[in-house]
Amino acid sequence: MEPVKVIMRFANGRLIKGYTRDFYPNKPLFRVRPADADPTDAGVEVFVKELKAVFFVKDFTGNPEYNERKDFAGNQQSVGRKMEVTFSDGEVLVGTTMGHDPKRPGFFLYPADPESNALRVFIISAAVSSFRYLK
Repeated sequence: MEPVKVIMRFANGRLIKGYTRDFYPNKPLFRVRPADADPTDAGVEVFVKELKAVFFVKDFTGNPEYNERKDFAGNQQSVGRKMEVTFSDGEVLVGTTMGHDPKRPGFFLYPADPESNALRVFIISAAVSSFRYLK
């Protein structure tokens, strides 16, 4: 598998930006090579249960000036079920999901805003304080 860019947000607020080749939603851990590490570096183990979310991103910096939209445009095409997720720390994400089951360790959310730096987000269910489906 080709390495993909990820930003991991931990439940304790810590953040790591890096590359992974072995993230699978049903596995309890995966390896990440920090973005500033040597390409030959094996990386560090990350335990999914310690995370809030894994953001699969276009780039590591994004646009700090950009204010991500938290809704769907009127004519915007979307696949999956629309939902709003509120994390325990108050952060809110809006997007679509193909397989949300709160009993599972996590689920993927695809941001509603096509200009988002995140391509998709793996949300850790334990880090969610509430969610609601949107029409």
